[in-house]
Amino acid sequence: MKKKTKFIHGGISRDPYTGAVSTPIYQVSTYKQDGVGNFKYEYSRTGNPTRESLEKLIADIENGTHGFAFGSGMASITAIVHLFAAGDHIIATDDVYGGTFRVLTRVFNRFNIEVTFVDTSDLENITAAIQPNTKAIYVESPTNPLLKITDIHAVSEIAKKHQLKLIVDNTFSTPYWQNPLDLGADIVLHSATKYIGGHSDVVAGLIVVKDEKLAKNIHFIQNSTGGILGPQDSWLLIRGIKTLALRMEEIEKNTAAIAAFLQAHPQVDKVYYPGLENHPGRDIHRKQATGFGGMISFEVKDEAKALSVLDRVQYFTLAESLGAVESLISIPALMTHASIPRERRLELGIADGLIRISVGIEDQDDLIADLKQALEA
Repeated sequence: MKKKTKFIHGGISRDPYTGAVSTPIYQVSTYKQDGVGNFKYEYSRTGNPTRESLEKLIADIENGTHGFAFGSGMASITAIVHLFAAGDHIIATDDVYGGTFRVLTRVFNRFNIEVTFVDTSDLENITAAIQPNTKAIYVESPTNPLLKITDIHAVSEIAKKHQLKLIVDNTFSTPYWQNPLDLGADIVLHSATKYIGGHSDVVAGLIVVKDEKLAKNIHFIQNSTGGILGPQDSWLLIRGIKTLALRMEEIEKNTAAIAAFLQAHPQVDKVYYPGLENHPGRDIHRKQATGFGGMISFEVKDEAKALSVLDRVQYFTLAESLGAVESLISIPALMTHASIPRERRLELGIADGLIRISVGIEDQDDLIADLKQALEA
């Protein structure tokens, strides 16, 4: 089954109880049992038909065996970190989403879970960071917001050699462009709020695995801690997945044109986009993914200029988040990555004048004209 077909017919594509072609929203908390312990569903924290349809669908399209739906991307990350114990060590990509950095350094540090942040695009950094208590490698590729690329298969080889779990945040690429489990990852996760939902109307997180034991452990954590996704939001994600392929193709066309425009503009100092010929990770990304995605970051001279651009754009909405049908714009240093200390941001290359855009499906000529007038005002 090809991807576009799988996104429509994967998982539980028809309701087994009614034959409905759109999975119904089972807005229910508990279920009648046919006898003590004789049931298909017991309680909706443990399992819900609508959520199960979504979980089976995301497992199919990520080429995994078990999917899990959570109330947010951060809830997914929290469940994954709960796989580890006090005294364990995790190696993580340095250029991660600010919320990931925050939860690892200001919440899980309280439970004595240690994290070392390294540039995982350089494999030597990963090897050098491995300690006797290291249990996992956590990777974003492309990263947020500098679009660095990590060789997922090469990292999986390092992980296997040292008996570590490889966790990949696949939010930016989506299952349409990249499938980390096929590259050797043990766990793939998504902030499904972004491209998978795609319409700025749901907050959710997804996890997919292949290993049966790992699946049982994650389900135990999901059921025990209770950060589940509700049936209404599960239904919205199922609907979003059905158009994901078409949206990603249109978004990428727009993004390629905008990246070329920005690269040629005199007010722009640097453009970060893996589809550009001069991007240092382009060849690796082409090897492990079939598309370059819809995220661009670019630098203008300083924060004042960045604020001026954001103040003048008309079709780009100033907002947190990404991956929607409408184009969004933000300043990472003041918004998504504000929780990272400035000194650390500058070390990573997140300049005060860095602007991040999430390209939508509007007409590309309108989007380019909008950026042009904002840059030149």
